[in-house]
Parts: sequence; C-alpha cells; structure tokens
Amino acid sequence: MSGHSKWHNIKLKKGKVDAQRGQLFTKLSKEIIVAAKSGSPDPDANFRLKMAVAKAREYNMPMENIKRAIARATGAEKGAALEEIRYEGYGTGGVAIIVDAVTDNRHRTASEMRYVFSRNGGNLGESGCVAWMFDERGVVTIPAEGIRDEDLLELADVDGVVDVRIDGDAAEILTDPRALGAAREKVERDVLAPRGKTVGSAAVELVARTKVDVSPADAADVLKLLDALEEHEDVTHVYSNAEIPDAVLETLA
Repeated sequence: MSGHSKWHNIKLKKGKVDAQRGQLFTKLSKEIIVAAKSGSPDPDANFRLKMAVAKAREYNMPMENIKRAIARATGAEKGAALEEIRYEGYGTGGVAIIVDAVTDNRHRTASEMRYVFSRNGGNLGESGCVAWMFDERGVVTIPAEGIRDEDLLELADVDGVVDVRIDGDAAEILTDPRALGAAREKVERDVLAPRGKTVGSAAVELVARTKVDVSPADAADVLKLLDALEEHEDVTHVYSNAEIPDAVLETLA
C-alpha cells in the first residue's frame, strides 16, 4: 500500500478530512468526461469509463451527476473543453511524483503546478523525467482481516494478476490494467462476499517499481507537497514512490 494512501486513511480515522473531499464530485466528473471522450459513451463498451463510473459510485456520486458528465463528453450538455495533462517532478529527498490533471486551460494549470511544487519544496520537471520509475497497474484494495493467506495466494494465480501485497490491515492485488475488472469480480465473489466484506477500491493506477525511503525529517515536507497537489481543483491523481513508516504517518496526522 502506498504511503500516501495510508496517510489519507490515518487522517480519515482521526476525523481530519482534507480539502479534496469538498471537490470530490467535481474531480470524479472530470474523470468520467475524459474517459467517455476517449472511447464509447457506453460504460459496457469502454473499459476506462466503466472503471471511472464504478469509482464514482463507490463514493456515492448520484447517477444523475454521472449521466450529466457523460452527456457533456458527447456534447449533449455544454461546457468548456477539457483535456488531460500529466506533470512530473520531484519532492524533498528526491521523491518522484506524477500528477494527472484535467483542465480547460493548460497554461493556467501548468503555471499553478509549477507554483505548488516550488512553494512546497519540490521541483516540476520535464515530461518523462520520472515516468520510467512507474508501471501502470490495476489495483484492487481489500481488507485483509479475516482473510486467509491461502486465499490471497490463490489470487496470485488468477490470469492477469501480477502481485499480491499484504500490508497491515489491508491487501493490494496488482493486475494487468485490462484484467482489473475480472480480478475485482473474482475477489468479490470468491473471497469477500462469503465473509460479508466488500472491495475497498479498484482502479488503474501508476505503481512505483521501487520505493524511496523518506526520513522522518523529510516526511512532513513530502506529505505537505503531495496534499497540496491533490487539493488543486484540476488534479485527479497524484502518484509517488515515497515510502514513509506508519509510525511517522501516525505522528504527523
């Protein structure tokens, strides 16, 4: 599990809900719009859109909002043209960071990304400067409590599954991006449903090939930058290769 995901979970448990929550539906709508524009507006015929809609439903986004986002992508509803942009850079201690954004003004967003990086001890880099450190993977996160190691190891043999990682009270099943949907269905049907549990999340993400251990002295600065990026209204995803010990995250939350 990525250090930043743990960071959010710890803050939620402590009741410290960050600013991004207030912008959540806007961010989810943007993801749906660009996914629908990338292919068919029918989720059953567009895997990326299907995953975007599933994510929106996991956060209890109303179907009416989802339908409006798809309609905007097809031109049935008016709205400024949106485009996807990826930014790459570094944080304190050489942590690699990738930011995915959806914007109607690429010049404004680029300027603001540069400002957020520099203000929080980071540097915005050139395209491709850190992308080679990450792989695109489907990631299914499930609660590990009450699930046997044998069940998780069995999932590692499922077609398309690359790795299974257990980290504390959660487990991550990494898949080939196209195998995400099938893997999620198998996990829900064969492992979680019999135990009355559900998938925590399922999405195509960028997964760092190797992690960078962040010192306790640098952790606060790294998290401050990652949070500032995520809170930007145009940002949909933030990925990093930062590895921060749980004890440090608990102290800072």
